[in-house]
Amino acid sequence: MRITIAVTTALLAAGVITPAVATPCAEQIATIERRLDSTGAASVTGSTGTQTGSPRALPTPPGGQPSDPSVKPDPQKIAQARDLIAKAREQDKAGKADACEDTMTQAKTLIGALP
Repeated sequence: MRITIAVTTALLAAGVITPAVATPCAEQIATIERRLDSTGAASVTGSTGTQTGSPRALPTPPGGQPSDPSVKPDPQKIAQARDLIAKAREQDKAGKADACEDTMTQAKTLIGALP
């Protein structure tokens, strides 16, 4: 056991093994991807949702229309948002935190208020 800990510590110190660190942008990406894979998003795109979405999600979408029609999601906007998320993931990997945050803001604007 001591040998394993010593070897792991030595490898971490040498930079051979790096601990997984989630950046704030990576966390946003994961959250938005969960939203896009939810049953609410599937109802907009006509696909099958792969996840149940947020555990705090409403069981059914609220009635009525959004007060701002520009936030109503549609399949094209969701597809564009998926492309932006892929771009944000690359920016995050490249260490471009500000660019990643800006791209994620654009993606969230496109997605609008998913059911």
